[in-house]
Amino acid sequence: MIPTIAEAARRIAARELSPVELVSACLRRAERLNPTLHAFIRLTPEAAMDQARAAEARIMREGPRGPLDGIPIAHKDIYETAGVPTTGHSRLLEHHVPKRDAAVVRKWAEAGAISLGKLATHEFAWGGPSFDLPWPPARNPWDPERFTGGSSSGTGAAVAAGMILGGTGSDTAGSIRMPAAFCGVAGIKPTYGLCSRVGVLPLAHSLDTTGPLAWTAEDCAILLQAIAGHDPEDPSSANRPAPDLLSRLDDGVKGLRIGVVRHFHEEDLAASPAVRDAVARAAETLRGLGAGIEEVRLPSLHDFNAAGWLILAAEAYAVHEEWLRTRFHDYGEYLRERLALAALITGADYVQAQRRRRELCAAVAAAMARCDLLLTAAQPGEARPIGQMGKWASFEAPNLTIPFNLTGQPAMVVCAGFGEGGMPVGVQLAGRPFEDATVLRAAHAFERATAWRQRRPALAASG
Repeated sequence: MIPTIAEAARRIAARELSPVELVSACLRRAERLNPTLHAFIRLTPEAAMDQARAAEARIMREGPRGPLDGIPIAHKDIYETAGVPTTGHSRLLEHHVPKRDAAVVRKWAEAGAISLGKLATHEFAWGGPSFDLPWPPARNPWDPERFTGGSSSGTGAAVAAGMILGGTGSDTAGSIRMPAAFCGVAGIKPTYGLCSRVGVLPLAHSLDTTGPLAWTAEDCAILLQAIAGHDPEDPSSANRPAPDLLSRLDDGVKGLRIGVVRHFHEEDLAASPAVRDAVARAAETLRGLGAGIEEVRLPSLHDFNAAGWLILAAEAYAVHEEWLRTRFHDYGEYLRERLALAALITGADYVQAQRRRRELCAAVAAAMARCDLLLTAAQPGEARPIGQMGKWASFEAPNLTIPFNLTGQPAMVVCAGFGEGGMPVGVQLAGRPFEDATVLRAAHAFERATAWRQRRPALAASG
């Protein structure tokens, strides 16, 4: 059985589980499943086993540093790793070997987490799922012919398949929460500025957020606790004390006020019956746990999408402008054409989108004056066949996750059921800025009250 981070940490501290055995088991599963799932771009088994042996000796001598000591994780391949290539899943950086770790990578290593390697993404976290890159796109462990979601595709697949117990993602328009929904795992986009972005390849500077994916909300809280806090090297980092995400995790939701944004997934974007049922069941579960439930209306999802995608595209073009001029054909087709379209955005367009963003943020803040959390769908349906995800797929319908990138508030997706073909569906909880602990607490309460965390993809059952 694949343990959660919390379970493994307890067993390691009690000397009942060896980090060497745990890392070995994850590596065996990765070596067996990765040829099918392509979750890893690069496994680093020798380094991982060296770290596992060192962690085991240290833990036997001194006890664990904390709940991440000896835990196998991996990093999305936009996080720089000293001495290990960081490619952005692109031929433009195919041979790029950083000299230092990203801040988040360093913090997890200092906490004792053991990296098994680098995980697939969409090219520079936007161009995918592409089939013309040096590495294939990741596949969904519940059905390898289905899409994983992106751009933290490898992380979602690797966690769901039990290759790792947790991993890094990034979220600019939903790139943590989409794979969490489609792969049936938990993922949190923290408050903008809560976690450092130093050493992470950028996509859109005013939207990019670093954060974790894991099997449970509790595991996400453990991972996030280790990386939250001010980084003076990151100009977007919030200069405030790191929050306590763990001490009240078990407090439940009694007395919390939760607003259901039903029109997002029923009127603005018609979600599948499985998704609608999942949101309705989640609301009733939380009500049964003592939360107050009411319906909340925000501006149209289409308004959030118009502003959000225009800002993302313009900022992404600014990041890539020089390479687009000098290495245009080295990009994969999907990213190349999305960035070429972004070149047509004017300064006036960008300014107007940012003005509309401020209005949308004010509307959400007003709604949250009477609610502690918002509840809505995470995706409109179950994962589609990967071959149907064309280059303009992300523009074909409104995005249910991008509103909370615009506002910068914390938002989390957890598994809330299964739909067509046994594919997972998720629900999304969003909180006020810097109230990440409340989001995690509610997600944890929901998971404990339901049975969805007892089911893993069949292909992960052995090994």
